[in-house]
Amino acid sequence: MAQAVEEWYKQMPVITRSYLTAAVVTSVGCSLEIITPYHLYLNPKLVLQNYEIWRLITNFFYFRKIDLDFLFHMFFLARYCKLLEENSFRGRTADFFYMLLFGATVLTGIVLIGGMIPYVSQNFAAIFFLSNSLTFMLVYVWSKHNPYIHMSFLGLFTFTAAYLPWVLLGFSFLMGTSTWVDILGMIAGHAYYYLEDVYPRMTGRRPLKTPSFIKSLFADDNVVVAQPANVRFAPPAPELHQD
Repeated sequence: MAQAVEEWYKQMPVITRSYLTAAVVTSVGCSLEIITPYHLYLNPKLVLQNYEIWRLITNFFYFRKIDLDFLFHMFFLARYCKLLEENSFRGRTADFFYMLLFGATVLTGIVLIGGMIPYVSQNFAAIFFLSNSLTFMLVYVWSKHNPYIHMSFLGLFTFTAAYLPWVLLGFSFLMGTSTWVDILGMIAGHAYYYLEDVYPRMTGRRPLKTPSFIKSLFADDNVVVAQPANVRFAPPAPELHQD
């Protein structure tokens, strides 16, 4: 059993494995009181005034206490992050990392701006961790890339993957949990899908082109063999023609 889990973990692509590891280590560390969530949550005042910049990152790693809901989110994180990285972004690790960076930036911006809008500021002020929203964004983008795959929800009914985000949103509503984090994930996911897939087809321009400095952080799958200047190759052998 342990060997099977180890093999499953090692076979994960690099971004999925790194994010899953960070999420599990952070959540376990908080459960064991090695670290405290109070040093991780998103607090604009502490970020701007005390320069606690790490909060812009750490709030995406903590998935609350370890319970059934935590396992549920780890399953979705591992599954859909892996599916995206291995299929839609196969050979494009830098692009996948940039998608996560874009999603995290959009989610953070929405919470910061929403916290300044009257009547809804209290709803945004209650959002301390955006890890669930980023996971929901991954689900949304995957559903847009695979809209015709047939799925089943708890064996109760079947639907196509295009409706997966809405099914999960309805499930959150029925369970009585806040749907704000799911809606934020859908907004960030749709923003990425539109700018990366829809808008380029309409205009021929790609506004979310991955910067070169991010591409330089990841190994390119395309291997180019350069010929050294001081090496001469023998001429090709003459062709043999059979009469």
